[in-house]
Amino acid sequence: MSPTTSRIQRAILSVTDKTGLVDFARQLFGLGIELISTGGTAKLLRDSDIAVKDISELTGFPEMLDGRVKTLHPKVHGGILHRRENPAHITAVAEYGIQPIDMVVVNLYAFEKTAAKPGAAFEELIENIDIGGPSMIRSAAKNFQAVAVVTSPADYRAVAEELTRTQGTLSLLTKWKLAQKAFATTAAYDSAIASTLERIPDVKNPQLAAAESFPPTLRLSFQKTLDLRYGENPHQKAAMYSDGSGMGVANARQLQGKELSYNNIVDLQAAWDLAQEFDPNDAAVCAIIKHTNPAGAATGRTLAEAYKRALECDPVSAFGGVIGVNRAIDSEAAEEMHKLFLEVIAAPAFDEAAKARFATKKNLRLVEVKAAPQKWILKNVSGGILMQDNDSRPLQDIDLKVVTQRAPAPEETRALLFAWKVCKHVKSNAIVYARDGQTVGVGAGQMSRIDSAKIGAMKAQLPLKGTVAASDAFFPFPDGVEEIARAGATAIIQPGGSQRDPEVIAAADRLGLAMLFTGVRHFRH
Repeated sequence: MSPTTSRIQRAILSVTDKTGLVDFARQLFGLGIELISTGGTAKLLRDSDIAVKDISELTGFPEMLDGRVKTLHPKVHGGILHRRENPAHITAVAEYGIQPIDMVVVNLYAFEKTAAKPGAAFEELIENIDIGGPSMIRSAAKNFQAVAVVTSPADYRAVAEELTRTQGTLSLLTKWKLAQKAFATTAAYDSAIASTLERIPDVKNPQLAAAESFPPTLRLSFQKTLDLRYGENPHQKAAMYSDGSGMGVANARQLQGKELSYNNIVDLQAAWDLAQEFDPNDAAVCAIIKHTNPAGAATGRTLAEAYKRALECDPVSAFGGVIGVNRAIDSEAAEEMHKLFLEVIAAPAFDEAAKARFATKKNLRLVEVKAAPQKWILKNVSGGILMQDNDSRPLQDIDLKVVTQRAPAPEETRALLFAWKVCKHVKSNAIVYARDGQTVGVGAGQMSRIDSAKIGAMKAQLPLKGTVAASDAFFPFPDGVEEIARAGATAIIQPGGSQRDPEVIAAADRLGLAMLFTGVRHFRH
């Protein structure tokens, strides 16, 4: 038989992540495959009543040097690497008593988890650099025509099913795909090691520098999770990639609905980000997003109340929108949301009654997201990439400075702080009119701030009299403040910092407005 179709007779298993291993090994053993293993993996299999041979029985050498040397041996790598169709190779392995190894099941020391631990010692980092595992993975992947290499527990089921279906063989295509994943695994592993060790500038005083600093070399490793129908427009191709964390929008679980589009996912992220600005223990929050800008956002005692208040802001724009919330969606909220055509609803969870109510809308996408704080923001530029910290700077009481003769009343302050959180998620230039816990008008993405103030007022469906306004950046001239006062707002929150701040403040005083400076800008390009 050719090496691409020969039966798998012997497998070596050595894993750090033991998820699903016992069931997989039991299936392999049931197919008559001899199992060879090391250390803790061998102990786990024996404790599970699965017959396994120690690596030392194969090599004739004990595991030594505190486990540093156990698989680095010709009887391991010769068994993996020899070409089954090469007569010279066959003669050599026979001469030295090297037995073929047809499958390698290996995953690596958890280096990244070790590096992520606060105060991880240098010696611990070095000891968690796997040597034998990557060597076996690369050997098997190089000789993929004859050897299957399994590096992820996620592949156990499919591999076992194919082996069972074919009486112990794997197709060349399967082995090739496993080899591709194997090389990607070792590349990502080496990248993680290199990126971590770069943060230690002096080996004589090996202190790990703060991970927040930007790495001198940016190494990215993501796995494709989804081919999208197209990108922002039908003539653009697109796909989504995951960091493997199981968290965040890229790893969200879609419960129902048609395939997500590129634009759906971008809007979904915007909706989710805005909703996560608010603590679910304080209030329920609903954000309705169109083209990454909030058509409406509101708090409420319940999600149903928050949704209805958000919808009041701009019910026309909300049609076909994407919703993000900060609490599990219940039947009451589902009943209200069901009345409107929506593209996507993103939530931490959906209760059974909510899922049943939405089930009648087959195209509506329901997406469960596990919160994942974003550390960095990346943006492509021609010839390279831009990188910045995520805009997660919380507003502190000490940041707030009353700059007008009149201080805002308590209800105005609550409304200003709500508007400030929403304004951060509106494309610049941004002006948000709001009441306590409810947006009233949103002016987004204009080339001048006064135009944003005019558009936000023009879009308002609710009375503007008595609202407050938030601006994502300073007012370069008093005209923006005058426009906001003309609309009916009574107080403004803004970063300050303009050369004309005295003129802007004087205009607010003349118009009887209260104004807070934050000292924090929230441009969003």
